[in-house]
Amino acid sequence: MLQKSTIQLLRFHFSIFLMPVYWFALTQLVQINWWRAALVFIILHVLVYPASNGYNSYMDRDETPIGGLEKPMQPTKQLFYTTIVMDVIALTISCFISWYFALGILLYIMASRAYSYRGIRLKQYPFIGYLTVIVFQGAVTYWLVFHGSSEALYTKASLSGMMAASLLIGGFYPLTQIYQHKEDMADGVKTMSYTLGYKGTFIFCASVYAVAMAFLGYTFLASLLFVQFFVVLIFFSPILIYFLWWAVKVWKDINAADFKHTMRMNVLASTCTNLAFITALIMNHLE
Repeated sequence: MLQKSTIQLLRFHFSIFLMPVYWFALTQLVQINWWRAALVFIILHVLVYPASNGYNSYMDRDETPIGGLEKPMQPTKQLFYTTIVMDVIALTISCFISWYFALGILLYIMASRAYSYRGIRLKQYPFIGYLTVIVFQGAVTYWLVFHGSSEALYTKASLSGMMAASLLIGGFYPLTQIYQHKEDMADGVKTMSYTLGYKGTFIFCASVYAVAMAFLGYTFLASLLFVQFFVVLIFFSPILIYFLWWAVKVWKDINAADFKHTMRMNVLASTCTNLAFITALIMNHLE
């Protein structure tokens, strides 16, 4: 029987924040194997991501708000063993998709553990930690979905698509760290957001996001998905409006860079981005 703290710290709901890359990759496929696409979804969002969240919580033992949780419970040894079981199940199922996919999932798990594990702790280094997150949650995940969900199991995905996926993560990730500067430094972790500062975080994220949109536009237009890209831009507009509004508030008072505003940004961005790519995907298959 799983303990309440174990279920909470796996943070299944946090997978929603990482889901846009999955839908984006599907929009770039002409022929989708829906059975495998569903399997890829389960592996990533039900097993790999929650296990990664749980392992990170086990290592960090946070007592202050973390992504998606305002009052995290303290982890037990059960959480650690649960993450191992989930990883083993994910790897086992991955073998039914392809050995390439299974290898990719293994690399993702290893990178995730290296990011959190106290003996390595990549998250303590601002640039290395940042690059690890955006490469694996962005480009690598995009490739995994593209490969695993394609009817022909393509091993080559568009570079622009992979770049767009990483930059979309990269243009958002530092914002998720902005309210934790003191807690992270007390734990010996110097995040990208802390390095950039409050105002610098917003400027950096805006710059990366602008480049991400350029790659995103190129990817959609190269696939002749003109209308779909226009629809995506419409869905993205509330994100830009909230981002600018929040940036102005932080410029006036850095106390606005708090958990409440960060979670609102998370929920709005993930909701709009998921809906944008799901809508584009539906449009692809209605034509």
